[in-house]
Amino acid sequence: MYEYLHKILIQIVVSRNKKLPVYENVLISDVAAEGNAIAKIDDMVLFVEGVIPGDIVTVQITKKKKRYCEGRVLEVVQKSPDRLDAFCQHFGVCGGCKWQILPYDKQLIYKEKQVKDQLERIGHVTVEEYLPILGSEWKEFYRNKLEFTFSNKRWITEDEVRTNAEIFNSNAVGFHVPRLFDKVVDIEQCHLQGSPSNEIRNFIRTFALEHNYTFFDIRNHAGLLRNLIIRTSSTGECMVIVVFYDNESDKIETLLTALHQEFPQISSLLYIINQKANDTIGDQDVHVFHGNDHIFEEMENLRFKIGPKSFYQTNSRQAYELYKIAREFAQLTGNELVYDLYTGTGTIANFVAGKAKQVIGIEYVPEAIEDAKVNSNINSIANTLFYAGDMKDILTDEFIAKHGKPDVIITDPPRAGMHEDVVKTILNAQPKRIVYVSCNPATQARDLQLLSEAYNIKKSRAVDMFPHTQHVENVVLLEFKA
Repeated sequence: MYEYLHKILIQIVVSRNKKLPVYENVLISDVAAEGNAIAKIDDMVLFVEGVIPGDIVTVQITKKKKRYCEGRVLEVVQKSPDRLDAFCQHFGVCGGCKWQILPYDKQLIYKEKQVKDQLERIGHVTVEEYLPILGSEWKEFYRNKLEFTFSNKRWITEDEVRTNAEIFNSNAVGFHVPRLFDKVVDIEQCHLQGSPSNEIRNFIRTFALEHNYTFFDIRNHAGLLRNLIIRTSSTGECMVIVVFYDNESDKIETLLTALHQEFPQISSLLYIINQKANDTIGDQDVHVFHGNDHIFEEMENLRFKIGPKSFYQTNSRQAYELYKIAREFAQLTGNELVYDLYTGTGTIANFVAGKAKQVIGIEYVPEAIEDAKVNSNINSIANTLFYAGDMKDILTDEFIAKHGKPDVIITDPPRAGMHEDVVKTILNAQPKRIVYVSCNPATQARDLQLLSEAYNIKKSRAVDMFPHTQHVENVVLLEFKA
């Protein structure tokens, strides 16, 4: 299906710009940091999607710059000996799990290479020791959270295009097609989250169609069903959040009642009325229809309360391995004051508290900080303090003077990395060690370059949290030069 739809798109591109050339028998040689495949054409770097090193392809150029070009694959002339059959029926259309045609051991090699390249090429830093990447034991059904979109503009399938079939149902619940904000792939089975995620999503779609519920129209901002969030946990609990646009109370109650009766194992059934222009729910009221307003995660001997707005690593099993590496790098003896920056719901802070004198966590989201405090209380942890606010505004020289100079800083920022003011404050604080956990090695490399004026970069270890994608986490240990 992917190749067929791709050819249709290419025909449109070619008809609009006949000057863009087609190249035959192009050998794919490498993988870029963003997950695209790489080839060389006329001394230029070519970036394409949907293929792997070793594939020989015919490519239509879609964008041409002085030093690089982008293209779309018209045909795979010869498959790489490494190429696997995709296990997901939606491969190549929904945009997720792009590397499932690449053997997992090769995925790890390219992710490890990506981290090293970015630290050295972007950060221009010297890492004394690269430890082997830590692969994920679970390659499928590893996520504890998925977000789906309802749409009245379903992505049309190959068979429907080829046969010019009349479209009787244009509704969908699934994932957005890449680069098409108003088109959604109707997902039958997703291999990212375990049961009962697929069953819940498919039940809601069937119920909605049978009862003539309207699906969201993103262009006109109308319709009843807008989003669906499903969270599952290591404790066996399940949270379902149905986000509605129209506030039709009778239909909402009817759907949620049917959902509760069909899936009594849902321990937290919530709903939101969101009539904003965007899908974010951080500023929206959450209503409890049945059960609790939270679920619990377990890690080692700790329990963590997870609310509908809480951040928690989406791969629970691998998060435990990630945090163990961070704790090991911190080298805590029980006498250290630790600052945990971007603490979220206090997962890392509470995880390392048993080996520290005190841990101070800072996080932007107030609700997450309240959860962090609860997580300390339910685990009888008395040596943590938590503060909510913008990191660059909270973590100041005055804050450090009041609360004490940290011996160790653990930082786990969002993809954008740390604000320059935060880096400056860390340099002024001069902790003995910094443990930098990152979901984006490119911005991590940028920050490491700034920190390297006062710190040696001792160790780096990549952790694969997201099999079959290009994404990778990385943990770095820095030690103060003096």
